[in-house]
Amino acid sequence: MNAPQSIDRSGEGVTPASVLRPEVLAWRAYHVADSVGMVKLDAMENPYALPADLQRVLGEALAKAAINRYPDPSPASLKALLRTKLGLPPEAEILLGNGSDEIIQILCQAVARAGAVVMGVEPSFVMYRVSAAAAGLRYEGVQLRPDFSIDEAALNAAIDEHQPALLFLACPNNPTGNLFDREVVRRVIARAPGLVVIDEAYHAFANATYLGEIARARNVVVMRTLSKLGLAGLRLGFLVGTAEWLGELDKLRLPYNVNALTQIAATVALEHLDVLTDQARAILAERSPLATALAELPGVTVFPSDANFITFRVPSAIGTFAGLKARKVLIKNLHGAHPLLANCLRVTVGTPAENRAFLDALTAALRGVEETAATSPREQ
Repeated sequence: MNAPQSIDRSGEGVTPASVLRPEVLAWRAYHVADSVGMVKLDAMENPYALPADLQRVLGEALAKAAINRYPDPSPASLKALLRTKLGLPPEAEILLGNGSDEIIQILCQAVARAGAVVMGVEPSFVMYRVSAAAAGLRYEGVQLRPDFSIDEAALNAAIDEHQPALLFLACPNNPTGNLFDREVVRRVIARAPGLVVIDEAYHAFANATYLGEIARARNVVVMRTLSKLGLAGLRLGFLVGTAEWLGELDKLRLPYNVNALTQIAATVALEHLDVLTDQARAILAERSPLATALAELPGVTVFPSDANFITFRVPSAIGTFAGLKARKVLIKNLHGAHPLLANCLRVTVGTPAENRAFLDALTAALRGVEETAATSPREQ
């Protein structure tokens, strides 16, 4: 007679709820909207593809990639190209990341001591808060003024109270699009007891940079990405700062974090940087007419932008956003993200044809919202 088989109960009772941190269980994953078949103006991307001749050069270079080998862990030639092509300070060091998102993670991990605080202004880039929480840090957001400028008194008070180890300031700011007053930022840098990270993701569209502050202030680093310039698919970000800071931060960078294909493609693109800068100029040429056209629509308030997107307020963001999606135009609904963004939407500056399609769809969507409001029964 065969002996009864034992039942394997290994792992029984082990669930995500029994193992993972409560705050992780409570989070929602970062949502990326489905853009298939849409005029895609929701993610601040460069709308222009590379020219055919540059595509061929890129293809030939990528075909030679030694993908059977690990990538260069710290590609000196790519760093040198970034330095010369983007005018980075010759004395500064460069830390490469898998997009600026990885660099934000590294920064948060590096300061993750018990009781340490990460600070930023609100509203701003959501990944500052997310990465701080992921590292087990407390995040303190200081609300901007209604015009999206820094409330210096409030920020100073928060700095004095919380003594942040890390302070993020995006210049221009996302999702508001504006540059902060330079002298205010300088005073904040001088007051901050920890490291100040100036995020220049949209530097290609703003006539401003804080690279000079690296030599002027010991507690400043500047973060950039090539995504907005036209290379979003490569996921290459970088941090610029002194060897004193970057030498320590580099200890947290995962080995081979920038893959071989990205290194090759970024090198080819930087060697033909004039193509990308010409595309950036084309985007800038569209920004002002698009903002003017938006401001002429009834009920629309447009906020100034120094980036490749425009944030604007409408009578009903939810209804207008739905109307745009129904007309196959995808932008970003900011309503609900922060009280200052009530009924706000954000649109990426696209090609002339995309911008025209957006304006036509927006005009129709606004009209639909107005007609719905007029026919809806009023509360007694």
